[in-house]
Amino acid sequence: MAKQQITVPDIGGAEGAEVIELLVAAGDQIELEQGLLVLESDKASMEIPSTLAGKVLQVLVKVGDELSEGHPIVVVETEAEAEAEPEPESSADTAEPEGGSPAGEAVQDADVEPVAAEQASSGGGAPSEITVEVPDIGTDDAVDVIELCVKPGDEVAEGDSLVVLESDKASMEVPSPRAGKVIRMLVKEGAAVREGDPLVLLESARDEPVEVSAGGDSPAASTESTPVDDSVAQAPATAGAATSQPAARDSDDTLVYAGPAVRKLARELGVDLAKVTGSGPRERVLKEDVQGFVQRALSGKAPVAAVGAGLPTVPDVDFSAFGAVETVPRTKLDKLTAANMQRSWLNVPHVTQFDDADITDLEAFRKSMKGEAEQRGTRLTPMPFLLKACATALRDNPKFNASVTADGESLVYKHYVHIGMAVDTPVGLMVPVIRDVDRKSIWELADEVVELAEKARERKLKPAEMQGGCFTISSLGNIGGNGFSPIVNTPEVGILGVSRAAVKPVWDGQAFQPRTLLPLSLSYDHRVINGGDAGRFCTQLVTLLGDIRRLLF
Repeated sequence: MAKQQITVPDIGGAEGAEVIELLVAAGDQIELEQGLLVLESDKASMEIPSTLAGKVLQVLVKVGDELSEGHPIVVVETEAEAEAEPEPESSADTAEPEGGSPAGEAVQDADVEPVAAEQASSGGGAPSEITVEVPDIGTDDAVDVIELCVKPGDEVAEGDSLVVLESDKASMEVPSPRAGKVIRMLVKEGAAVREGDPLVLLESARDEPVEVSAGGDSPAASTESTPVDDSVAQAPATAGAATSQPAARDSDDTLVYAGPAVRKLARELGVDLAKVTGSGPRERVLKEDVQGFVQRALSGKAPVAAVGAGLPTVPDVDFSAFGAVETVPRTKLDKLTAANMQRSWLNVPHVTQFDDADITDLEAFRKSMKGEAEQRGTRLTPMPFLLKACATALRDNPKFNASVTADGESLVYKHYVHIGMAVDTPVGLMVPVIRDVDRKSIWELADEVVELAEKARERKLKPAEMQGGCFTISSLGNIGGNGFSPIVNTPEVGILGVSRAAVKPVWDGQAFQPRTLLPLSLSYDHRVINGGDAGRFCTQLVTLLGDIRRLLF
């Protein structure tokens, strides 16, 4: 018998994914690939399978925990022999030197003692000057200083943000390693800095020694190992986003642009940062914003729910006064989808154009290929043909394959065609993205449609599989309806709604003929697309679906 830990595998870059369901308990016998728990990030829900077979000895997490790649989940007793990895506790216990203290503590003490001695010789709690430097930022490349959060003379608390750095991938705040007074700023806004470069000269009267990393020999050196708070807002990789804003502020407080000290204050006061409007540069949430939010809440003036600027709030209603009710908490995915839809509806001027595509010949061809599809082990639905037709129309109408920048000054034209496919799942709407649709055959698209739809329903989609879309297709299939107005999945500028096909009489000039008509509804962002653009797109799409031979050109 051997004890082994199972950790969170690669989950596509998702950080802080929340445990929403435990599928096993201590004492359970599990098989290889059996589900252990369900994680939910801001983009998707996913089930984590077991990489071992055996008996669960201990579950190391609970519902509500936030996990990242490499985090231990369970301890499993397997049939494997001694080659199994030892548990972390045993390795720590055996690494004890002759003096009786663990090796890790000895190293830490050795690092701290020189600093403590230096402070003692200079009067202990007497004011001392430290230089705050750029911490480990995960890259050797230079990053830009985009904001100075303090100025000379300011009093700062430990954890207060000093400067904001921005790379081509993320924005990050550098927190103060201790409380004190800002003596001098050592950088200017717009400067390019690297790890170890000086940022701020700080006067501090802190009594206790400051821990430094191995090899550190001064308080200044200790700042190099000060980690950037994991909750620092980063620019989310939304589909086709063409903005360098530090964070999206719609759904989850982990995406709010705020520093560590502000987050700590919000936690202490029980404030949901996602509901606080930031007054700092780039809508950064300040301590004053949190305090003001609490004051408004105590006076009964806090908003019930996030709404657009100037819009009246929806009153809270006690529905139990009218009869029996049941209150069920919404999932994170459900709330995120709602917030994204509200944001898009409030910010994007929507127009919807309707048309019918005659798919009589397409359906006849598709059904004739049923036998070959079964031989290939796939299903040939109308979706691959819709994807292929939309890819051609996007290529020929490049405005539909663009996004408007955050400042509204420019359009970003994409030289790739990635199309999202809305999938209805038990936990909410998910939109996996099929990449390079214009370069794939109908059979390749058919396989990918089946695979991604199944992964979505089983909550196994990774965040990367739901990002980078240029356009979205939302098909109601056989659910019903003659048409609907889909909401644009911003920053995309167009979305195609597909309703239920029906056989209807169509006049051919001499007589009415039964034809299979597919209702289409094209919603678009009127800031980018005008009526003429939409008319040409729809006309080409209807033509392509009416004669699929045109997809060959």
